[in-house]
Amino acid sequence: MAANDIFHTVVRTALEKEQWKITDDPLKLEVGGTKFEIDLGAEQLLSLERYQIRLIIYDPIPEIIVKWIP
Repeated sequence: MAANDIFHTVVRTALEKEQWKITDDPLKLEVGGTKFEIDLGAEQLLSLERYQIRLIIYDPIPEIIVKWIP
């Protein structure tokens, strides 16, 4: 298991403050026999549409999401 970077807990807390449910920490995947670990798996019921977030900007001091960039 890889070590978490210094922002892992801050990002997790910020997501939880935005009502995201952390589903996996870390999210473990296997594709074509190769195993991967992604920092977090999270989900939130936004609407019937599916959203793909490419970038999350957060402020580590108050642990809040500042901007979502799709």
